[in-house]
Amino acid sequence: MADRRDVPGIRKYDAPAGGWGALRATAQAIHVQMETLKAPITLMRTNQPDGFDCPGCAWPDKEHKSTFQFCENGAKAVTWEATSKRVRPEFFAANTVTSLRAMSDNALENMGRLTHPLAYDRDSDTFRAVAWDDAFRRIGEILRGLAPEQVEFYTSGRASNEAAYLYQLFAREYGTNNFPDCSNMCHEATSVGLPQSLGIGKGTVSLDDFEQCDLILSIGHNPGTNHPRMMGTLHEASRRGVPIIVFNPLKERALERFADPQDVVEMATFGSTRIASTYFQVRAGGDAAALKGVAKAVLALDAERGGTVLDREFIAAHTEGFEAFAADLEQTAWPDIERTSGLSRAQLEQVAEAYAKAKATIVTYGMGITQHNRGTGSVRLIANLLLMRGNIGKPGAGICPLRGHSNVQGNRTVGITEKPGAPFLDKIERVFGFRPPAAHGHDAVAAMQAMVAGTAKALLCLGGNFAVAMPDSDQSFPAMRQLDLSVHVATKLNRSHLLVAKETFVFPCLGRTELDIQATGRQSITVEDSMSMVHASVGKLAPASEHLLSEPAIVAGMAKATLPHSRVPWMELVADYDRIRDLIEQTIPGFDDYNVRIRKPGGFRMPLPPTERRWPTPTGKAMFSVYGGVAEDPKVFCDGVLRLVTLRSHDQYNTTIYALDDRYRGVFGRRDVVFMNEADLAANGIEHGDLIDLQTALPGRERRLERFTAVAYDIAPGSIGAYYPEANVLVPLDFIDPESGTPSYKSAPVRVRRSAAV
Repeated sequence: MADRRDVPGIRKYDAPAGGWGALRATAQAIHVQMETLKAPITLMRTNQPDGFDCPGCAWPDKEHKSTFQFCENGAKAVTWEATSKRVRPEFFAANTVTSLRAMSDNALENMGRLTHPLAYDRDSDTFRAVAWDDAFRRIGEILRGLAPEQVEFYTSGRASNEAAYLYQLFAREYGTNNFPDCSNMCHEATSVGLPQSLGIGKGTVSLDDFEQCDLILSIGHNPGTNHPRMMGTLHEASRRGVPIIVFNPLKERALERFADPQDVVEMATFGSTRIASTYFQVRAGGDAAALKGVAKAVLALDAERGGTVLDREFIAAHTEGFEAFAADLEQTAWPDIERTSGLSRAQLEQVAEAYAKAKATIVTYGMGITQHNRGTGSVRLIANLLLMRGNIGKPGAGICPLRGHSNVQGNRTVGITEKPGAPFLDKIERVFGFRPPAAHGHDAVAAMQAMVAGTAKALLCLGGNFAVAMPDSDQSFPAMRQLDLSVHVATKLNRSHLLVAKETFVFPCLGRTELDIQATGRQSITVEDSMSMVHASVGKLAPASEHLLSEPAIVAGMAKATLPHSRVPWMELVADYDRIRDLIEQTIPGFDDYNVRIRKPGGFRMPLPPTERRWPTPTGKAMFSVYGGVAEDPKVFCDGVLRLVTLRSHDQYNTTIYALDDRYRGVFGRRDVVFMNEADLAANGIEHGDLIDLQTALPGRERRLERFTAVAYDIAPGSIGAYYPEANVLVPLDFIDPESGTPSYKSAPVRVRRSAAV
């Protein structure tokens, strides 16, 4: 950070990621949210075989060899859920919804756990406690009066497999495939792109592969904040000498150096470990150009070295489309690659040399790849690069998309998709006796567009903070308030709940940390992590209120009230979750002996054919694809236009803001900042600490964010960063990757200028 005039809340932070700073932050979270005696016991159950799965991220568990299996941000997620704070009906009686909307997102959630089911009373503008049966009955009445295509069923990635399966069953028997879900906003490019390349929409690596690889390419992610347990894996790889080459527009502390709180020597000596062996600050949106540059350089090395760099035997036996891919690389000019990526030919050739030398390479990537208007093509480019040297289906190698939500991958596996396949629908019909709809439904953007247009009339949310997570809040927020019905299943209050429809219900549910007792006794739920491991999760804490229901019970209650003639035994399924898992086993491949296998510590891995070099594509082979060109649209990215990247702070999990600090980036007590390169500040006549206005640079889709503070930061020229969700207003609802529908949160074209004096 530049040494400039003092700016309130902006100061250097020189410590490594993790280390004593992480321990202090964990202690602070415990102090603020939980009883001191209860917290350590709860945290020690996190990610243990007989405990609960951390709600904080989807990184897989080790084989429980260390003393604890949680990190700083995991501790925040657990204590945030297991807080001793409560929000009771008396609070809502004394505070109107209008007054609550004036509170910050942090303040809303920090009030604590919801204790009673709530219904919005329009006359008093307040939420009032309501009986569960009365609420279910009213929801059923409204839904039966609507056409199925008018209803949207949103799912958060924190929902369990059991809840998600019942939810999709409810919606499909009701008659719709409208399944907007959080994956649409983050990794949909993976779910669309990887099946085209490899035949499945999931990663191919395991934790064991990280112990055997000899090169890691890390592209477009910040693991210290968004998947922090990964840091232990990167720490181990670095210490055994594995090169870790990073492509990211910002210098992120966790990818520079990290101190493992479980490393006694490192902690005692205040030491740290270098993570990135080389750090390339690619321009935002320049990843595809960089990937093509590396692949082009690998192709040249192969020609220079007599065909010994490419794995030609693998390419011939297992792939199609290589010739077209190679021809496109030959035609792509280095000046275009350099200009768009922001990196030099020499830098990209350096990466190609390291890749050519490595025997087993893993590529990890996050939303810095997927949340762009050509994100799906970039995912396929990563697959192309790995296929060039046979780095799929061998030990220590593969592709690793980094999921954020702890069960977003599992939700998709058990049927949360707006594009269901015919075999799945056939099995649903055979097992349940009704024919589910086959027409594709709405993803997240299409659902919100239907709300804006007034054609969607109801929204049911199984978790999440839908409106806040969506782009273009100027359109999204009013659209929520036009609905006839909104239903939110949640543990805490958030802003989406306050964007009330004609009728709105907020249903408090059990959290991961809490005991789930049903008619047959204590229940477990299951989740699937980023590496396709399915395992059980069992809460131990007493529920925050006697009035809470589990997510499966809430879904079943709504379904039973809406579908009076349903043949699905909803209440019997809720009585024993084994019965839900039996149905999953009957309708979804890969869940053989489900109930037996989840009772084994660590669970089981879902089938991943590419790990065995089997390719469930239409051709039966892995497919190279062509990413045409690399140049940006000159009508959009012309002089003075910068590319906005939305970011999570270190005190944040998706839309949940634990506090207002982002210590690794040197921001404390505020979020109204824009990170800018020194050269971009100067070019726009702005100084560090100035108030600036931002405007979307798309004709007819201008959006504004005003009076934010410019902060000089080590970010690639031409790129700027601002916090999500505050900067979502600058991302138009229709500025998406057309292949996957993913909003372009990390490539919005904007102009900046100094704010006018007030």
